[in-house]
Amino acid sequence: MLLFLKNQLLFCFLICLLPTLILSCTPEPKTDSETLTIALEASPTNLDPRKATDVASARVTQLVFSGLLKKDQQSNLVPDVALSWEQPDSTTYMFHLRQGVTFHDGSSLTARDVKYTFLSIMDPAFKSPRRGSFEELKQIEVLDDYTVKFILKKPFAPFLINMTLGIVPAHAAQAVEGEFSRKPIGSGPFKLIDWQADEKLVFSAFTQYYADAPKLKRIIYKIVPEDTVRLLGLEKGSVQLVQNSIPTDLLPRLKANPKLKVITSPSTTYAYIGFNMEDPMLSKKRVRKALALAIDRPAIIKHLLGGLATPANSLLPETHWAYEAQLTSYSYDLAQARKLLDEAGFADPDGDGPQPRFRLSYKTSQNEQSRRIAEVLQHQWQKLGIEVDVRSYEWGTFFADISAGNFQLYSLQWVGITEPDIYYYIFHSSSIPPQGANRGKYINPELDKLLEEGRNTLDTDKRKAVYSRVQKLLADDLPYISLWHMMNVVAMQKEVQGFVPYPAGDFTSLKDVYIKAVAKD
Repeated sequence: MLLFLKNQLLFCFLICLLPTLILSCTPEPKTDSETLTIALEASPTNLDPRKATDVASARVTQLVFSGLLKKDQQSNLVPDVALSWEQPDSTTYMFHLRQGVTFHDGSSLTARDVKYTFLSIMDPAFKSPRRGSFEELKQIEVLDDYTVKFILKKPFAPFLINMTLGIVPAHAAQAVEGEFSRKPIGSGPFKLIDWQADEKLVFSAFTQYYADAPKLKRIIYKIVPEDTVRLLGLEKGSVQLVQNSIPTDLLPRLKANPKLKVITSPSTTYAYIGFNMEDPMLSKKRVRKALALAIDRPAIIKHLLGGLATPANSLLPETHWAYEAQLTSYSYDLAQARKLLDEAGFADPDGDGPQPRFRLSYKTSQNEQSRRIAEVLQHQWQKLGIEVDVRSYEWGTFFADISAGNFQLYSLQWVGITEPDIYYYIFHSSSIPPQGANRGKYINPELDKLLEEGRNTLDTDKRKAVYSRVQKLLADDLPYISLWHMMNVVAMQKEVQGFVPYPAGDFTSLKDVYIKAVAKD
């Protein structure tokens, strides 16, 4: 196992070294003090905040849109478009909007845009994957241009976290069916001026932004799927910032570069393996547990992730208020894994011979680190007598397949975990796409009742008890294999100032970033 991982790292080093030698004579690009170029590993799939669910799309909507509320650096909810809010009773919320907030087309943001945004999500014909988060919403009343009232059917604990969703202008979103997702108009600090699919997105500063105007004039998101190319871009200066998309084994090289700085910080990013629960083999709990027991997480974290992750037993990190520590865990145990497969009716047909117990298909993106992790998992599961066909796809195709349930196994990450009601969005039986993210079609009536209780209970201690039971049930039933929680890793040119990493990997602080010349040694 150790030799396999070391070979992977050596291969990566050699691949990176060759283009470096070839490009060593390439002249460095001139620094533009008004433009920041950021490399993203994948292209966004939908720029409408009511439908965007992938990370790349979220990184765009965070710049373009404002919500009623937003999260600060500690993930606390603070005012955004809403200047203040109040809760007269357990089912009523009143929001008082800032006056003078404008959309990028010059129109004013009013309570009517707020009402339209959330009513459209609730419309079944709109097919928003966020619709399940608003099932308890009974009525929205516009009291005047800057006051809006939300009335719920019953108490709903995660209501306020859902108010961070970007507000869309009713007139523009209704204008042309489907056009808004490609040409979004928001009230955020930057407006999108160009989108070349799979190549780049260009944003200009919105000088009428209600808060302080951005310090930069332009931001460019450059789509760079290849790890090596992103690294070379940083080294040559064509890219100035990369967050959470450079293999950790390459970080020493970046840290040794006097032109760059690398910062790390705690994150809520959760990596997992998802199952198709309707698959004849994977629907068997013993098979899922055997696969989990055959993964040597500490070795992967040490050799492929540079130690910048911690093994996970739950979707929630240990620092979360609802985290449950006493969970079924799956430490590396091949003997127990083989026993479970035998008990499940999948005996090894020829012992240590070449014939497998069965075959599985594992889907992942074309990200180089994701592919290397997939190859290690393939090698580890092969020791169980399971042949795994690893299939990597460009991001759009991969995410479409996962959203459609077209998979046996896949790997992905959840980012931005703040509210434990995310369990409802991922695992409740009503959250099967397009209504939510229950992509593996996991059905468990006992869990459904717990998740409904968790979102309708306002008392924090009682909610904690509910989500303790939720985590214990999921750790035993295993619709996901929890892998690890990652650290945030940001590499940037030393001239880049003011960037603050958020636990969810958000790009919220880009509004305050500026480029300052650094004296050369």
